[in-house]
Amino acid sequence: MSVPDLPGVLSADDIRVTVASIAAEQESTGAIPWHRAAQLDPWDHVEAAMALDVGGETQRAEAAYDWLRRTQRADGSWASRYESGVVADVTAETNHAAYLAVGCWHHFLCTGDDDFLARMWPTIRRALDFVTGCQAPGGEIWWAAGDEVALLTGSSSIHQALRCGVAIADRVGAPQPDWDLAADLLADVIREHATDKDAAGKDAAREKAGERGRHPAAFADKDRFSMDWYYPVLGGALRGEPAKQRLRERWDEFVVPGRGARCVSDRPWVTGAETCELALALDTVGDRDAATELVAAMQHLREPDGSYWTGLVLTDGVRWPVERTTWTAAAVVLAVDALHAAHPRSEIFRTPGFAGEVAANHSR
Repeated sequence: MSVPDLPGVLSADDIRVTVASIAAEQESTGAIPWHRAAQLDPWDHVEAAMALDVGGETQRAEAAYDWLRRTQRADGSWASRYESGVVADVTAETNHAAYLAVGCWHHFLCTGDDDFLARMWPTIRRALDFVTGCQAPGGEIWWAAGDEVALLTGSSSIHQALRCGVAIADRVGAPQPDWDLAADLLADVIREHATDKDAAGKDAAREKAGERGRHPAAFADKDRFSMDWYYPVLGGALRGEPAKQRLRERWDEFVVPGRGARCVSDRPWVTGAETCELALALDTVGDRDAATELVAAMQHLREPDGSYWTGLVLTDGVRWPVERTTWTAAAVVLAVDALHAAHPRSEIFRTPGFAGEVAANHSR
């Protein structure tokens, strides 16, 4: 299996070293915490497993997915945080449950392994049934079971997961038209919100007035977070010119030239994962040059062992948080792989649910 590179930024050997830094943190159970002896959450665990696959660590990636298969709860969810294998927060977050479908479809695109999909299918089905069971009448997805608040970033990620889930269902011969419909409804509300400059203010006004329009107060106001800016694009709900326009509108607010992307608009922090996710979003709209520049800009966070610091405070040059996280390293690997664009798996963000000539190309 080919290991990607990004000429002038990272070589294939650099990517192998980074993947090795992720593998070094994986526990014997298959669990991948943020770093050694730190917490684990299911979404970041899946992202790290995807990076392992890109680096050719197929067995380690499968071990990570098997950990999720073994630890899934009866309702299809997982706890939102684990520490040393013990549940630390019981909250059932929908985007955590959904992301399994993205990871499993990515693994299939890497390997062409139908047996893997068959083994994981019951887990995927329970997970996405749990997620769609948390869908509001307007199409948005509640962020967690029992809490009727929707988050734009989480719902956008879930949109990608549902598209991948539909592809998996078709592949295993168990079509799920309800998931397809749920994805369509979710895309509709995300697009309506994401293309309306005054959406947050209008939602707040509607909620205050007690109005019940089609999408009243669809998403909680998290406008200061860069993820709410680019995730409608990254998750696939927004494409074409509307996506390009959305990324242009707040570019200067979030992007620090030569350093990367801010996590929040009102703090002097750049973070590696958000920078690489923004690069992935740019790649989906064809702006590969800007995407490459961003991946290059965040290399100040790289350590010689291939790991990456989570972020940097621009005002004093201090690393913050003071941790090197597997999910930051994974975001780098996935961004490089997308820009390398030499394998079916690199389409996972460009075209969620893309199948391509998997059987013929998976070993390239």
